[in-house]
Amino acid sequence: MASKTKDTKSAKKTVKKKAAGTAKRTSSVKKPAVKAKKAEQMRPCDKFFNRELSWLEFNNRILHEARDTKNPLLERLNFLSITASNLDEFYIVRVASLRDMASVNFEEKDLAGLSVNEQLKRIDEKTRTLMGLMYSTYGRSLVPSLKQEKIFISNYDELVPRFKKRCDEYFKTELYPVLTPMAVDQGRPFPLIYNRMLNLCVKLDGKGLVDSHKRSDDGKVVYATLQVPNVVPRLFKILGDNDEIFLVPIESIIRANLDMLFTSQKVLGSGCYRVMRNADLDIDEDEAEDLLKEIEEQVRKRRYGEIIRLEVEDDIEPEILDYITTELQIPGSDVFSVGGPVDLTFLSKVNGLVGKDRFNELRYPEHEPAAPAMFDESLDNIFDQIRAKDRLVHHPYESFDPVLEFVKQAAKDPNVLAIKQTLYRVSSKSPIIASLLEAARNGKQVMVLVELKARFDEQNNINWAKKLEDAGCHVIYGLVGLKTHSKITLVVRKEEDGIRRYLHLATGNYNDITAKIYTDIGLFTASESFGEDASEFFNMLSGYSIPSTWRKLVAAPIWMKDYFIRNIRREASNASEGKPARIVAKINSLVDGTVIDELYKASAAGVKIDLIIRGICCLKAGVPGLSENITVRSITGRFLEHSRIFLFHNGGKEDIYLASADWMPRNLDRRVELMFPIEDEDCRNRIKEILDVELNDTMRANYLLPDGNYHKLDLRGKVKLDSQQELIRLADEAVAQRFVEEERLAFEPAVAPE
Repeated sequence: MASKTKDTKSAKKTVKKKAAGTAKRTSSVKKPAVKAKKAEQMRPCDKFFNRELSWLEFNNRILHEARDTKNPLLERLNFLSITASNLDEFYIVRVASLRDMASVNFEEKDLAGLSVNEQLKRIDEKTRTLMGLMYSTYGRSLVPSLKQEKIFISNYDELVPRFKKRCDEYFKTELYPVLTPMAVDQGRPFPLIYNRMLNLCVKLDGKGLVDSHKRSDDGKVVYATLQVPNVVPRLFKILGDNDEIFLVPIESIIRANLDMLFTSQKVLGSGCYRVMRNADLDIDEDEAEDLLKEIEEQVRKRRYGEIIRLEVEDDIEPEILDYITTELQIPGSDVFSVGGPVDLTFLSKVNGLVGKDRFNELRYPEHEPAAPAMFDESLDNIFDQIRAKDRLVHHPYESFDPVLEFVKQAAKDPNVLAIKQTLYRVSSKSPIIASLLEAARNGKQVMVLVELKARFDEQNNINWAKKLEDAGCHVIYGLVGLKTHSKITLVVRKEEDGIRRYLHLATGNYNDITAKIYTDIGLFTASESFGEDASEFFNMLSGYSIPSTWRKLVAAPIWMKDYFIRNIRREASNASEGKPARIVAKINSLVDGTVIDELYKASAAGVKIDLIIRGICCLKAGVPGLSENITVRSITGRFLEHSRIFLFHNGGKEDIYLASADWMPRNLDRRVELMFPIEDEDCRNRIKEILDVELNDTMRANYLLPDGNYHKLDLRGKVKLDSQQELIRLADEAVAQRFVEEERLAFEPAVAPE
């Protein structure tokens, strides 16, 4: 009992600390000194969008891609799966956090002037509308379209007898051995239901049962529950005689064979259900003696946090639903009924199940990243190339190979003395980490910061941290209270003219898998001023050293926000003086109130501001008296837009930066982030080309309206431009042009001397 009381107090302390942090961030937003009286008198809801509702609007844009018949059919399935997965994570983290705040009567309002309870109410309303549209898209559009292609997602009872027999055999050989039915009675309480796991609740005739106290039961209804196994595929594939493909959800196979699991009772009914639990980790780093163990424990607890949502099929028997909600103590307001299979994330598996040799017309054309145009055809001498000039790579349009080779060659090169790197999210079979392990075995000084608090990658990072430590690497876990989100690798190499430092800086993670689907940009440089900053940055992470000044790099949480504000104000000042002024920013999210206020002031001063924001945007664009000069567009497509680019006109000098940070309080105030300038002229031109292409997108871009909705352009009279497809073309063209130039140089006749 004492332990439980201690846990409760600790949880309340964490919630209060989160709430206090939110209150501090909200109250610290400065009121804009906008000259227009109308702007001064605006209420918060007239100036800002709520971040949670803006996120739901972003997920609605992903759903739009699933509904858009111009997208290939199998890709539309994947977009719907992403929409469902996004919504799950939103609930178990963001909604869970709001629930925590409500539990301690947190009274501060958000940036848009909404209380916690108002936010929860609007989220619930918008989510129910969104989920209705998701299942309408599934049942009325995608499933019928698949049937036209002879792909059938069919329940057991929709199959012909011989296919049912195939399913029965599959149940006996593959499913039955791993199923564990859990009876519920006086001696066996309702079991723990894990987060996001699909389950079946089974209603049974209890006549003739004898309970643990040897008392006969005169015919009452009893219940059992079983978890649908996630160790086998969700869909069972059957090939038809005429090239048809039948994909049968295993829960329907299990339901059809329940009599084999309950041999002495009559099955009266069953229903699928799934719970969402609070998965927002509560970690008190000040009191944790061992951060690694503390996070491992919190990850385990994530499976049985407080239930915040129950999903059931809309045709579930009322009696079964009542039983589930009673046992799990879930109020009716947290029940979501869906018109189709519970948990649509399984749709991401359909593409692979139908086979790579068929249905190519139902997929995006296969994309093979181009060779990086700014590197030579061979990467064998990567340090020589970087020393000669700065190099830029743009993923996934260009290959991730230079990043892998950079670390791989550093691990093997006898002249390399040390490798230092920050890791936030890496793949489960990371070649980057394999190279770091080899470097340590080769006697090099290897220091790796592994961010253990990378949400939903905690366990993967814990496993890698242990392997790196076992290999002799110096592993650190960052600074107390701050996530380290920066993307940087420093290689120290001994050369003929002394020690030289080589750097890779990026907007995205060192993850060879996501590099194929996330758009990110990386810079390679051997600039001494960059290298000096990098050494001081790593010393700051591993020791107690805080640089008083930076030569090139700009770090958060101390310096970056002020740096952005100074640049925005400079543009506003130039515009006020009648000089050309412009800001272009490509980011994932815009939430920070102070930055938004400064953008409003710059807009009022006459600065033209173009924002490319994939996800959350709390800024209102195009509002008279507030933001007439601000345009916001969101690009959604086959690749996830992830790069962060900032361009400030600066009187024609054009300052261009890349960063790991978005304009959010968490990035600018509570994370270790890095921003870095692009100085090489070729690299600068590449960045401007990327921005120009995305600003001229007419097909993938969604434009933010003052009411918070997004719309696509009317294409009549406009050139159709898909920015992602155009960037694929430009990357391929750059490689082709390089070969043309090499061939031209190879066969150019010699010129006689004058």
